[in-house]
Amino acid sequence: MDMSTLDEGEPVPPRTGRKGRRLHVLRTALLAVFGAIVLAWLILFVTKGRFLKHPVERTVGSLINRTVAVKGDFQLYFAPLELKFYAEGLSISNPGWASRPHLFTARKIDARIAPLSLIFGKRRLYRLDLTDGAADLEWNRAHDRNTWTFSDKKGGEPLQFPRIDRATVAGTTMRYADPQMPLLAELGIGTITSANARIGKAVKVKGTGRIRDTPFRLAGDLLSPDATVNRGRNQLSLRIWAANNIVDIAGVLPSIADVENVPLQTRARGRDLSELLWIIGVAIPSTRTYALKAQLVKDKETFRFTGLSGTFGNSDLAGRLTVTNGQRLRLDSALTTRRLDIVDAAPFIGYNPDIVASKGAVAAAAATGAGPQRVLPEAALPVATMQRFDAALKWTIGVVRSRNVPVSNIDLTLALDRGRLALSPLTFSMARGNVASDLIFDTRSRPAANSYDIRLAPTPMGRLLAGYGVAEAGTTGMVSGRIKLDGRGDTIHDALSTASGRIAFVMPRGSFWTRNVQLSELDVGTFAYKMFQGRLKEPVAINCGLIAFTVRNGIAAADPILIDTRKNVILGRGGFSFRTEAVDLAIRADGKKFSLFSGQSPVGLGGTFARPSLNVISPELLGRAGAGLGLAIVATPLAGVLTFVDIGDAKSAACGPVLSAATASAQRTTRGKKRDDVGAGTRN
Repeated sequence: MDMSTLDEGEPVPPRTGRKGRRLHVLRTALLAVFGAIVLAWLILFVTKGRFLKHPVERTVGSLINRTVAVKGDFQLYFAPLELKFYAEGLSISNPGWASRPHLFTARKIDARIAPLSLIFGKRRLYRLDLTDGAADLEWNRAHDRNTWTFSDKKGGEPLQFPRIDRATVAGTTMRYADPQMPLLAELGIGTITSANARIGKAVKVKGTGRIRDTPFRLAGDLLSPDATVNRGRNQLSLRIWAANNIVDIAGVLPSIADVENVPLQTRARGRDLSELLWIIGVAIPSTRTYALKAQLVKDKETFRFTGLSGTFGNSDLAGRLTVTNGQRLRLDSALTTRRLDIVDAAPFIGYNPDIVASKGAVAAAAATGAGPQRVLPEAALPVATMQRFDAALKWTIGVVRSRNVPVSNIDLTLALDRGRLALSPLTFSMARGNVASDLIFDTRSRPAANSYDIRLAPTPMGRLLAGYGVAEAGTTGMVSGRIKLDGRGDTIHDALSTASGRIAFVMPRGSFWTRNVQLSELDVGTFAYKMFQGRLKEPVAINCGLIAFTVRNGIAAADPILIDTRKNVILGRGGFSFRTEAVDLAIRADGKKFSLFSGQSPVGLGGTFARPSLNVISPELLGRAGAGLGLAIVATPLAGVLTFVDIGDAKSAACGPVLSAATASAQRTTRGKKRDDVGAGTRN
């Protein structure tokens, strides 16, 4: 058709292409969706979404692999643009391995939720009203799963909290269980009220619990609740009371339930440090009142205490301690003490230090079950506990406060391995001499097998015995020795009562100076002569000396006691008993020259360890020394006929066997003849 023939005023027909149809469909669809949303909103608003109760239970339950149930009223709707969630009697189940059925229950929850936060970014609640919420947080025994991680993936994750603008939370309780420690805590959290995402004041926490077999109670404050609800810094302060101890813990947590690798400042004080460690199943000797502080860092099953410092009794303590709570509990520590009070050392042999300080060693021994007037404690080794944990300790001590024996520079290495306790080596300085020892207590055999090996390097006698009346100035004599005993028993008394071995102290050439030295030589005539002349201090020249005992089944027999001086030969017989703690020794001196006043009146050392006595005894009693102890002494006379006048027939000692600490049967005179005046030890 020729366009020119058309009338210019005739309209052009409208276009009806695909683009127009698409716009129409899209507009219709959008209107339908909007209408459906409005209709759904209207239905939800009118019905409050109550019909969604069971679908929501099933859907949420399938997402978290738990059973979710609402016993009472349920509401889920938009009001108008906020998502309102309301539930009465809400419960979320625990996994099947947990000891309690529910992870969380609440009598009532009323929340207004930001809908888009459920999809994007940090979850946010505009408002939360929670009444009587109860959370049950628990680890499994392998410590690789917990109840608050909603997946089958191993390894627990920190608790995560949404942002909450306004909240009222009342009646909240929480239970936490960790069977690996084991630890059980049941906490109550104070009422929380917040506005504009700020709580303002500290949130109180209090509760009770049990760690291993020890009950405890705690009270604490969440000092930064605003940061906590916004998943920021969590400044926490806790105080725990347990077994006569008070422990304070303070620190800043990255999240409210995350303590891994977080430095926490800890302080502990109490009447006895052993009571504190007993809480975690660790046995140590008792202490007096203590106060310690340290920084604690938990790394999975390891607890590290660094910068440890404080006091116990009148002694100081510093160092580090690592506790590993694995299949077997283990302690590793390095400690330093500048000054150790001798009373604070008493527990290491089984004494209660408080009783030692107030009433003495005899009363302390009696408190352990020892008999009257005994000093060896009956405190039993904690055998069962020693077999449950392992330990390694390196402890150095500068000085021991003691009135009588100067001890310093203690270096102790301790190893406890499945019930075998070794103090090896244990070294220290004593009166400018050195002592090295190895002590073994093996509870793996019953009763415990104990070994004592104590070695004294040459030590100046003047300084060693200065606290016992010996004049240090002018005393040049030295003493060295060794104690080697093996016995069986769970107490020190029992172990020594069954012990066998040898005790020997050797004195080489030197001088010995003391006001009463002549009494020890038993040369009464010489002592009286010097007293009348006014010369009360004159050194005794020692050629050589040996004080030795052979021990069998807890009874020690002199084997021998032989001291050769310039003027006398001092001899002794008898012994003592670890069983009864009785002492029965007789000591006499034979003069090498004539003296009218050197009558052979022996001196008897008797009594007990706790109350020894020194008396002049008759010559007849000399031969019976030690008989009351049950000693099987060979009846070799000490020195011929005992008379009032010493005719000066003593045999000078050959110092070779003396200095080698040989037994009585190996002793010789200077002429090489076997001595017949020192006995022959024991028959068995």
